[in-house]
Amino acid sequence: MISLKFFIMTFLSLIQWLFLSNFLVGFSGLQEYVEAVSFQHFIKTRSLISMDEINKQLIFSTEDNGKENKTPSSDAQDKQCGTWRLKITPVDYLLGVADLTGELMRMCINSVGNGDIDTPFEVSQFLRQVYDGFSFIGNTGPYEVSKKLYTLKQSLAKVENACYALKVRGSEIPKHMLADVFSVKTEMIDQEEGIS
Repeated sequence: MISLKFFIMTFLSLIQWLFLSNFLVGFSGLQEYVEAVSFQHFIKTRSLISMDEINKQLIFSTEDNGKENKTPSSDAQDKQCGTWRLKITPVDYLLGVADLTGELMRMCINSVGNGDIDTPFEVSQFLRQVYDGFSFIGNTGPYEVSKKLYTLKQSLAKVENACYALKVRGSEIPKHMLADVFSVKTEMIDQEEGIS
């Protein structure tokens, strides 16, 4: 029977081999992982996780006991330790962070619906910093980055519109109706830009 540890190590070595062989040029699984980890990190700390911190989480150690039948004296000789690493590339990191902005936009709108008025302003400030960082890359980075920059800009606009409505009209509209106002504005923005 194949052990779970053996299966995981085989799978990780296959992924690593494919990655190093450039077969996963369009593989978005790593970007999705970056998005998920950075979203969790943002919720906990209100900051962006670094690529190095993510890569530290992708180091796996195993201890292979070798033979099934052992004598006590041969135990130390048969044990083998292995370390497996999966590295996030700078491109995967950037594209994952760009995807994060969509999740943060949804978090912002949902927080308003829950009566949390502070989160949209925190998210807006964070998204502005991310957008400014991506603007430095602009069209000099990989093609996928420039495509995601457009979506990032849309997410930022939606969050800034929500913050504007909170600041200007927040006292006029009951908290339970604010989310409806934002969803209507979001639909209008999407229609203007030909998304829906």
